[in-house]
Amino acid sequence: MTSPARQAAPLRADCIADSAGGLTFDVATPGDAGVAHLLLRRRDADDEVSLPLAPAAEGRLRAALPSTVALPEGRWDAYARVADDEPHRLVPGVTDLRSLADRIPSGLHGHVAVRIPYATRQGNLTVRSWLRAPHAEAAELRAGETGLSVRGRVYGVELGPGAHAELHGRPGTGARGTRRLDLTGERTEFRLAVAYAGLPPGVWDLWLRPAGPGGPRVRVARLLDDVADKQPVFTFPSARVQTPAGAVVAGPYYTQDNDLSVSVTALRP
Repeated sequence: MTSPARQAAPLRADCIADSAGGLTFDVATPGDAGVAHLLLRRRDADDEVSLPLAPAAEGRLRAALPSTVALPEGRWDAYARVADDEPHRLVPGVTDLRSLADRIPSGLHGHVAVRIPYATRQGNLTVRSWLRAPHAEAAELRAGETGLSVRGRVYGVELGPGAHAELHGRPGTGARGTRRLDLTGERTEFRLAVAYAGLPPGVWDLWLRPAGPGGPRVRVARLLDDVADKQPVFTFPSARVQTPAGAVVAGPYYTQDNDLSVSVTALRP
């Protein structure tokens, strides 16, 4: 016999994002819910954020996550706790993320906060959060036959004397060391180019040094849109390039954290 808990329909939450980085959750509840909270729990951590759910309309409760509330970087699973019941996983309803498309933060706070709600593979509601200080946004990528060109913008810092980019070999992939790249631009806008022929096989992660060698090291990423996981959505052509060590196939991709990297794979003779 199926228990009442299994028979009950999951609570559904509509989400609206604002251009400042805040989120509003509207949860449909049957009858009088009493005291209720929306809980966000960060995976692989003990962090939890509790947001009061207040009546917004008949049968609906609303919780707000303002952009001023810090949400450390990670994936936050959404739950609803009604009265003294155990928290129940929320499923996504209608999601309005239009304000996140081509979002341009002011950068006045010295950091960029991004929160994107999405449906997991199990159909549950989760919020992907980034908190970068400073941040380097990859606005445009062009993958050619010999290399990659990147146009972007930095937030929370400006380009200064000695500004440059760096490719760092990712441990365990065969790539080692650091390759310095020239950077062009002014104030917050930058351009750079990656030549594939000079890269040994492995994975190379792209960073900026906007204030020169003595300043912060900033990971290049694409965060300012409405796509939580860029990897399956943003795909780029690979190029076959001849290097002194032999032929390789190289191309850019976004990691699971939406950071920008370049993959170089040796071709067997």
